[in-house]
Amino acid sequence: MTETRRGRPRSFDREAALEQALLTFWERGYDATSVADLTTSLGIGAPSLYAAFGDKRKLFEEVVQRYQDTHGAFTARALAEESTARAAIERILREAATQYTEPEHARGCLIISAAQNTIPASADVADRLRRIRRTGRDVLRDRIQGDVDAGLLPDDTDAAALATFFAATIQGMSQQARDGASRDDLMAVATTAMSVWR
Repeated sequence: MTETRRGRPRSFDREAALEQALLTFWERGYDATSVADLTTSLGIGAPSLYAAFGDKRKLFEEVVQRYQDTHGAFTARALAEESTARAAIERILREAATQYTEPEHARGCLIISAAQNTIPASADVADRLRRIRRTGRDVLRDRIQGDVDAGLLPDDTDAAALATFFAATIQGMSQQARDGASRDDLMAVATTAMSVWR
């Protein structure tokens, strides 16, 4: 993306730039990524960045949505395509093990790791990601409870506790991946976690 003297790119692929911004935030986290980091990784000047995306916070909001629609979409696909909560959750865990260790991008999950240890000025960013994670947990809970109501799981199944357990497992897998755990390591975590099902 080459700059003209007026700061506007001669050819600007907004989708490619958004993906590059996603990779930068994913690697560094929200607060540790500066506007200078973004302009360097995108190959554009600050005026073009602001013209295309607004400020850093607005760009990050787009990045989060793009992540959910692309790299992080395996959860929604599993829940939509699998016939039972158990099958969906096992698929989520195994696909997380694969996705979190892909060499083409940062390890772990952007939604889990991008706003850790934020400064007070970024509290709203951290809160947004926290709400997304809570929503993900609640979706798991509702799917499990649906199977209880349908007679696929015992009546005394604690859907909320199971959902919290699996949400915590997924978050832990993300951090383990950031710390260098291998795909096989995370697959073993998935296998162990699934042993809680009766």
